Amino acid sequence: MFTLLIVIIVLALIFDYINGFHDAANAIATVVATKVLSPTQAVIWAAFFNFLAYWVFGLGVANTVAKTADSSQINLTVILAGVVAAIIWNLITWWQGIPSSSSHTLIGGFAGAAIAHAIATHGFSDYTIIEDGVEHTKHWYNIVSWYKAGKDGGMPSGVVIIIAFIVLAPLLGALMSYLISIWLLNASKKTIMPKVFTVILMLASIVFVYTQMIPIEEISEPRFESSVFWSVVFESHNIKWFLVAFIILSISTFALVFSSLNLHKADAVLRKMQLLSSAAFSLGHGGNDSQKVMGIIAAAVAVYISKSGVDINTLPDWLQVVLPDDEKGIRGVMPEWIPLACYTAIAIGTLSGGWKIVKTMGSKITKVTSFEGVAAETAGALTLYFTEHFKVPVSTTHTITGSIIGVGLTKRVSAVRWGVTVSLLWAWVLTIPVSGLLAALCYYILNMFI
Repeated sequence: MFTLLIVIIVLALIFDYINGFHDAANAIATVVATKVLSPTQAVIWAAFFNFLAYWVFGLGVANTVAKTADSSQINLTVILAGVVAAIIWNLITWWQGIPSSSSHTLIGGFAGAAIAHAIATHGFSDYTIIEDGVEHTKHWYNIVSWYKAGKDGGMPSGVVIIIAFIVLAPLLGALMSYLISIWLLNASKKTIMPKVFTVILMLASIVFVYTQMIPIEEISEPRFESSVFWSVVFESHNIKWFLVAFIILSISTFALVFSSLNLHKADAVLRKMQLLSSAAFSLGHGGNDSQKVMGIIAAAVAVYISKSGVDINTLPDWLQVVLPDDEKGIRGVMPEWIPLACYTAIAIGTLSGGWKIVKTMGSKITKVTSFEGVAAETAGALTLYFTEHFKVPVSTTHTITGSIIGVGLTKRVSAVRWGVTVSLLWAWVLTIPVSGLLAALCYYILNMFI
């Protein structure tokens, strides 16, 4: 069983690497299309910020993914089948140049293999399990966490919420990029109202971000014992909100001076700002997508501990994994090597590029200029930061695609190549069910040998 755990960890990191080059286009397509960076420079830039996300984001999305299926009711074969199916589907879509969601591939595979396991073990009949000395009747489909209400009125979780964001993530990205584009277009005019709006937005952003800061009293493990200031500044939760403020204030500063710049100077500034927006999106990509693989590895270790019957206290430090349980007040524990390995794998994958998908994202959806690149990447980054805050594992692919469509709509509806867009939508809709079916097939095959 221990050997199988190691195989799963290795394959999960391989999937993370594939995710990197499959989704590299998300962060670099617009800077390559506008020739702000060469393809090689762009992937180095994106990979650097993919890895930098290690110090910015927490583990909220990882915990959500880890609890996609009931870890007490599955075995390592389920997780292995899910990862193998996700790798296969990712390679197929990469080969075809289709920017599908690596996130939904992984979650669909995990859920599909879990359902196959439940059917193989219990059939379609009910079964009884004992949790904390209490009997519970379960249906075969209960093995997957479909929907769970949020704690204290917070954001609900589960596969249904993830499926809902197949639609919501690109819509949010499109709406945000459309609004940013309209804002900047109005800011280019020599009128006072856009500047008044910009100043109000700057003040509102500062107040909002200030209210989101975690004070030193609530930081459980300060990074700088001797300095309260630096401990607050470098708290991962606070860093994320500082970045949100920095992005909004940078765009706002440009909006204030936009009307005084000629076309050549404005384009030069926008090209430099694309570096900022691309970096922001790469941070969001690394933080969101790496956590999904962390969740799978954490779930695998938790299942190994559960099924092998070993005492967690006798395990080496690198296997000391505890899945969080808000209802029981259990705080999640994840050894440092897991996030470090995942961020490294996705960064190396991004360095490998994914040029077929870059072409689709950078030119086939709509023609992208520096202005549109800044608006799309900024909208995509902000969408990722806010969804990560609510622990929702959204697709970076869907988010940036929606953002690119949004900037295209500011020109005219026909500026968006809807034929290409509809093909992408079909790929998005099919990803979870196809990955689930593929994982179920992989599970039944693997189950004959393991």
